[in-house]
Amino acid sequence: MANTKKRLKVHFSPDNVDITVPQGENLLKTALAAGVHINAACGGNGVCGTCKVLIKKGEVAGPRSEKISAEEYEQGYRLSCQSQIESDLSVEVPLESRLETAVLSREMRMAEAEAAETIATGWGFNPPLNKCYVELSPPTLKDNVSDLSRLLRSLKRRCNLRNVSVDLDVVKNLSRVQRRRGGQVTVTTLVKAVKTKADKRKPTIIKVEPGNTSRQHYSLAFDIGTTTVCGQLLDLNRGRVVAESMAYNGQISYGADVITRIAYSQRPGGLKKLQQAVVATINQIIDELVSQSRIKVEHIGHMIVAGNTTMTHILLGLDPKYVRLAPYTPVASFIPPARARSLGIRVGRHVHIFTFPCVASYVGGDIVSGVVGIGLHQSQKLTLYMDIGTNGEIVIGNSEWMITAACSAGPAFEGGGIKHGMIAAAGAIQDVNIDPQTLEPEISTIGGEKPKGICGSGLINIIAGLLEAGVIGQNGKFNTDLKSDRIRKGGDGYEYLLCAASETQTGKDIVITEVDIDNLIRAKAAVYAGCQTLVRSVGVSPSALEQVIIAGAFGSHIDIERSITIGLLPDMPRDRFIFVGNGSLTGARLTSFSTDLLDDARKVATMMTNLELSERVDFMNSYVAALFLPHTNAAEFPAVVRKLAKLKGSKLGGRLAL
Repeated sequence: MANTKKRLKVHFSPDNVDITVPQGENLLKTALAAGVHINAACGGNGVCGTCKVLIKKGEVAGPRSEKISAEEYEQGYRLSCQSQIESDLSVEVPLESRLETAVLSREMRMAEAEAAETIATGWGFNPPLNKCYVELSPPTLKDNVSDLSRLLRSLKRRCNLRNVSVDLDVVKNLSRVQRRRGGQVTVTTLVKAVKTKADKRKPTIIKVEPGNTSRQHYSLAFDIGTTTVCGQLLDLNRGRVVAESMAYNGQISYGADVITRIAYSQRPGGLKKLQQAVVATINQIIDELVSQSRIKVEHIGHMIVAGNTTMTHILLGLDPKYVRLAPYTPVASFIPPARARSLGIRVGRHVHIFTFPCVASYVGGDIVSGVVGIGLHQSQKLTLYMDIGTNGEIVIGNSEWMITAACSAGPAFEGGGIKHGMIAAAGAIQDVNIDPQTLEPEISTIGGEKPKGICGSGLINIIAGLLEAGVIGQNGKFNTDLKSDRIRKGGDGYEYLLCAASETQTGKDIVITEVDIDNLIRAKAAVYAGCQTLVRSVGVSPSALEQVIIAGAFGSHIDIERSITIGLLPDMPRDRFIFVGNGSLTGARLTSFSTDLLDDARKVATMMTNLELSERVDFMNSYVAALFLPHTNAAEFPAVVRKLAKLKGSKLGGRLAL
C-alpha cells in the first residue's frame, strides 16, 4: 500500500531553516535532520527538559511534560523530543535550548594559556611520521632492479632507513609516481609504538609522491570530548601548532553523557548515527584548520586522537554496549591504527589515525594522554591528577606506579540537571558575590552579556557564596527565616532569585533551587569521595600529596578556594593546585612530536591499576559522608570550618549553622 502521509513543511528560527517531513514525524528528529541543534541532554527520553521549543504556528501532538509549566504550555512551549508534527510548523528554538559557539575560541585560548607549567620532559623531537626526499637514478639494462628495490636502496643510502615495510597502495602507484619528476620523490614513513625500548622500530612507507614536498609536513592532534571536540594542526618540521579550532561534539543532540549515548547506540542505526555525528564534527574542524593555515589537506599525513573509552569506541564504530554493563569490558584497550578515510574523515588515503589506549570502561585514552602530556609518568612527586566533567577521572601516583578510578559526577558541572543550567557559553553566570548584610547578589557573566543561565563553575561559586552568606546551611537547605524577597517558594521548593526576568536574555527569572543545590552536592560528593578512596587505597592522606593537577575545560575555570569551600577539592595548601587546561590535547600534541611519548602512552596504560569505585563499600561510605557542605567530618576541612566560624561571628549575626 502506498504511503498516504502528508508531507509537511517545518520552519526553524532563528536558524531560518526549512525542511519537509511526513506527518507524525518526531520534532527533535526533524531538527537534527535539518541541521538545527537543540539541546537534548537525556537523548530524547523526555526527562531532562532541555529540548524545549516554542511552537509559533501549527500543531504538534504528544504527552504533556511536567518539564513544561502551565504558563509555558499556554504560550506554546513543548518538548521537541515528545512532539509529533501534525501540520505545517513554525518553530522557534529559544536561547536556553541552543548551543552558542562564540565561547569556544575563548575556551581554547584559556586552556593553552593556563597549560604548560607541568609538561612532559626528557623526550626527543622525533615524530612518528617522517618525510624523506630522494633522487632515484633511472633504471638501465645494467641496473634494472624493480622500482621498489630502487626506492628502498635509495632510502637506505639517503635517509638511513632500514628494515622498512611498504603499504600495498604505495606499490600499486610506484612506477607512475617515480617517473613523473625524473625520479625525484618524497617518501612518507610512519612508525608505530613499541612495547619496550629494546624493540626495534619498523617504519612503514605509507606514501610516495613526486617532487620535493618535505617542507609540507603536517599532522593533526584531536581531543574527542563528550561535549566538545578540540583539534590542532601541527607543523612536524618545526614542532609547533599552526592552527587550532574547537566545535561542540555533534553527538550532543543524542545525549549529554556517555551513558545516554551508549543507550542510544543500541537503537537501530544508533551507533552509525553517533559515529557519523562525531566524524562530521572532526571534518568541520579540519576544514577550519586548513582554512586558517592555508595548508592543503593532502599535506596532512597523520592523526593522533585522545578520547574517553566510549568516545573512542563510537569514533571507530565499535559497539560500546558492554562498557556500561558489569563487569565493564571495552571491546579493546589497545586498538591498532586505522585508515582515517575508512571512518569518513576527509583526509588523504594514506593518513592513519592513532587512538590512545584506554585503561578501563570509564578511564580512557584522554586520561592516558593527559598523564603523558603532563609528564606524571616521569615525576617522582606524589601527584593527584583530576579531569573533572560529567565523569570525574582521577589518577594518583608517580613514575613508579599509578592507580586510577572514575566516578560519575553527572552533568551538573556542565550545567546539566540544573533548572537554569547551561554550558559555559556567552551569557552564562560564572561568578556571584552575595552581600552578607543585604543578601543582594553581584553577578558576572561570560562575555559580559545579560544573563541567560548558570554554567558549572558559576554553580560552584553561587553555592559557596550562599553558604558563606548564611543563606543556606551546610545541609544545602535555605534559611527561610531570613528577611529577603530573594528567598522564596517556587515550583521546585525554595529558591534564591539571582536575576529578575527584566535583567535576563530569556525574559524569565533565573533562580537557584534546593533541587539544584542537591544535584551539585551529589556531584561534588562523588568527585571528592573518588579522590578520598583513591588516596586512602595507597595508605596516605591528602596532606601527603605534593601536587594536585586539575585538567579539562571546566577545571580551567573553577575557583580553588570556593571549590574547597563546598567540599569538591581537598582542604590542603592552595599552592599545590596546578591547572593544565586541556591535558588530553596536550598529550596528543606532544605525542605527535615524539615517538618516545608514543611508546610512553602504551607504558602508562599498562602500568595503571584501575579501581571500580561502584564495587567498593568504602567509596559509598565516603560518598554519603560527603553529602554535606563541605563535609560531615569537619576535621577534613579545617580551613573552611575556621572561615565559616569567623563569618558566623563577625558578619552574619549567627546565621550559619555549623
